[in-house]
Amino acid sequence: MPEQLSAPDAGSTPPWDTWRDREALQQPTYPDADAVTDVTSTLRRQPPLVFAGEVDDLRAWMGAAGRGEAFVLTGGDCAETFAEATADHLRLKIQTLLQMAVVLTYGASLPVVKIGRIAGQYAKPRSQNMETRDGVTLPSYRGDAVNSFEFTADARTPDPKRLLDLYHHASSTLNLIRAFTKGGYADLRLVHHWNRGFTQNPAYSKYESLAAEIHRAVKFMEAAGADFEAMREVDLFSSHEALLLEYESAMTRIDSRTGEPYDTSGHFLWVGERTRDLESAHIELLARVRNPIGVKLGPTTSVSQMLGLMEKLNPDGEEGRLTFITRMGADKIRDALPPLLQAAASDGRPVTWTTDPMHGNTITSSTGYKTRRFETIMNEVRGFFEAHEQVGTVPGGIHVELTGDDVTEVIGGSEKLDDESLADRYETLVDPRLNHQQSLEMAFQVAELLR
Repeated sequence: MPEQLSAPDAGSTPPWDTWRDREALQQPTYPDADAVTDVTSTLRRQPPLVFAGEVDDLRAWMGAAGRGEAFVLTGGDCAETFAEATADHLRLKIQTLLQMAVVLTYGASLPVVKIGRIAGQYAKPRSQNMETRDGVTLPSYRGDAVNSFEFTADARTPDPKRLLDLYHHASSTLNLIRAFTKGGYADLRLVHHWNRGFTQNPAYSKYESLAAEIHRAVKFMEAAGADFEAMREVDLFSSHEALLLEYESAMTRIDSRTGEPYDTSGHFLWVGERTRDLESAHIELLARVRNPIGVKLGPTTSVSQMLGLMEKLNPDGEEGRLTFITRMGADKIRDALPPLLQAAASDGRPVTWTTDPMHGNTITSSTGYKTRRFETIMNEVRGFFEAHEQVGTVPGGIHVELTGDDVTEVIGGSEKLDDESLADRYETLVDPRLNHQQSLEMAFQVAELLR
């Protein structure tokens, strides 16, 4: 039977909606409950954005990464915006991920699992529910899936119709991803050519020797008659933080093959540091779907909390099911991570470990911008690898906020962006991202750690 994914019958309560009995943090306060019901009813009738077979494939790849047989690269915007859901912006993001993946593949001598923070990352948790400017207090901007960035009462009022906009933008984005990754744009020879151009910049000449090694490997493959036609296509999976529970619930479908629920809003879904409490609504919902799941772990995470998450989200120890995404901070990771690694190893149930070196290293520049320092980000990445080496466990991947554009949001790196440079092209609406060049520089540095 061909794969079919179906929504529950109208009027019935989906078995995954037990989350409604739990505390749901970081949710919008919609002024009209009936409008929310109308929107979610419409969403349940829409086609799935991803399919169960694709989700199963990614779960198998995540299991391989947990065993040290693959390496995961997750990257994309801090918060996608509807305005930037264009072919040009998406092409540059995909190009950046593909370029990074080629370098990491060579460095690790392993397949690289490519996952975009793409086609769903339209909402963000916020520290404060309200924002005050010049004596005016309005709801905080929570991402385009909730409200608008403009500081007016109408713009900042949460609107459930934006969930439909989220769906349609995600759908068109996934169509573009499939066109780019299956239509020859991902050809290994083309991507390698882009990387050769990167190292010709004098600022990045120190990576020329590794680029030359990759070049010789590609030439050898050509001479040996490698099937480059088979390398013209890649799989690029989609991921986002499963923050908006009404949307995630409405996008969950039953697979006709197995009778099991899949959240069809994306292939890989994660729970953030603010919403990962064991009894939270977010953990309850994701415990009931078949997608591979990630959980962000900060420096205060206790061994008992981590083991509780393993028991809740992966009680049977299925490979590839659970990924822990560490975001400790460069000054804390070497102390905070090893006890968690040791406890997970002693438990025995498989976990895939990746590092998010961005969120624990946010600072304010002397010019007032929210930023991060490239060297500090890389320090956390090195700490992640060192912790795994210390314990004897597998560093399974990296998870970074990046863009394919030449923005100026993160200081440092070989081009030495400073505080004054931030004003040149500071475009993010939430958190600062690595630009195209900084992303590639990270890939070359991580490749050296993987060798």
